[in-house]
Amino acid sequence: MQLLAEPIEAAPQNLQDRVSYLESIIVQLKEENAAMAARQDHLIENQEIQLRLIHELKEKTRKEPGKISPTQENRAKILRALLASHNGKMLTKEARQIMRMDKGAFSRLVDAMPEYIETRPYSLNKRQTVLILKSHSIVDDNDQRSK
Repeated sequence: MQLLAEPIEAAPQNLQDRVSYLESIIVQLKEENAAMAARQDHLIENQEIQLRLIHELKEKTRKEPGKISPTQENRAKILRALLASHNGKMLTKEARQIMRMDKGAFSRLVDAMPEYIETRPYSLNKRQTVLILKSHSIVDDNDQRSK
């Protein structure tokens, strides 16, 4: 009987040790889960900030199409000179190819210059557009040189 009594008395202790071990693992997993949740919250917050900044930049560029960077200013002067050398009118595609600009950049450049250039459909082919140099833009450019 003695031989059976010791293992029977030790069994609850072994089970208690195992339960304690499993409880410690549960606590550790809860801590890791909390840390992962905090990290996820941080990442979500960063993504929201990035999206807000992207949205603000897009809005800013939409609201200020007239703002021209120094590079665009140089290209704008070249485009005005190019149009002036072609009697103030030129196909958009031809001007873009001469200036070696992609369609998007050229379109942004033309959109940033509404006081100097206007676009109209080409009379022979309505799918094409013509750039027309406004007459006062040549005078404005000459006024800037004299200053």
